Amino acid sequence: MTAEAKKRGTRTGFTTGACAAAAAKAATRLLVRGGALGEIATTLPNGQLVTFALGRCERSGAQAIASVIKDAGDDPDCTHGAELVAEVELTEAPGVELRGGRGVAIVTKPGLGLEVGGAAINPVPRRNITEMVSEELPSGGARVTLSVPGGEEMAKQTLNARLGLLGGISILGTTGIVKPYSTAAYKASVVQAIDVARNRGLEELVLTTGGKSETYAMKLHPALPEEAFIQVGDFIGTGIKHCARRGARRAIIVGMMGKLSKMADGKTQTHAAGSEVNMELLAMLATELGAPSALCDEIRAANTARHVLELCSSHGFGEITSRVCQRVVQHLHAHAGGTLDVHSYLVDFNGALLGRFPQENTV
Repeated sequence: MTAEAKKRGTRTGFTTGACAAAAAKAATRLLVRGGALGEIATTLPNGQLVTFALGRCERSGAQAIASVIKDAGDDPDCTHGAELVAEVELTEAPGVELRGGRGVAIVTKPGLGLEVGGAAINPVPRRNITEMVSEELPSGGARVTLSVPGGEEMAKQTLNARLGLLGGISILGTTGIVKPYSTAAYKASVVQAIDVARNRGLEELVLTTGGKSETYAMKLHPALPEEAFIQVGDFIGTGIKHCARRGARRAIIVGMMGKLSKMADGKTQTHAAGSEVNMELLAMLATELGAPSALCDEIRAANTARHVLELCSSHGFGEITSRVCQRVVQHLHAHAGGTLDVHSYLVDFNGALLGRFPQENTV
């Protein structure tokens, strides 16, 4: 690993799926070959060969149990430090049967590409685990039960329950590698949440930029079920396009001045590092409302979108919020291909509704 890669915030880690596959492979090897194991070499879904240290590896009668402690690298993942445990027993029948034990979620809703009533072990990890176990089997098959001590508590920090994944965490990972602040992982979770909502037949979906805006959105739209609310974070473009792709009738955008100002400028990825608020645009919107040139100059020199909101409100031009919402609707409607009915609501930091477009309440 280069010195650059070792810098804080860039260290990669491993997915729950990769750790589970390593643990299952180790337990199987112990049953087949015996001996003592302190580590296990395994192949990740991306083809990379990695050696994992084993938390434990022991035999009890006809079963063996092995575990790997997940290292998520510099990614702020609630499963960092989790113990992925695999309990394996050999079977006469060929093939590898995977089961979920304590701390692994059970699938209770359709739309996730997983069997309802089964364990939340995603397709790529499922295949990787099966392949790694099969490598160790001279004949016959194996029954593998995966568990995660404390998985129920970890799951409370995720949106699993809303997706119908109950009782623990999911066994995830498409490459086996966790990249810090993985955009791919977050985008995948947005797509998954939309799939679950559409599978339930929900036609109106509310896309929010975070937890606070979602809380406020739920108060604005109390008649909608929880699954209708999707936290898209900075990935409004991904969310809006997938809503259109899945045939949703309406997408309702709820956010605060900063994020919506970026969307109003045509930004479909609103992370602070990747886009700035266009103060010239906000000054133009204020001009359209009849704001004096002195105020528009202040807007151009403002520090933040929130500062612009304060300036406009104090001078009687608070209607700029609805102008922002109107441009959000125009841009995102076009981004979705012109087939999706888009609404936008702008709230303040206390949840008060400051602006919306269209003006009529058609929810």
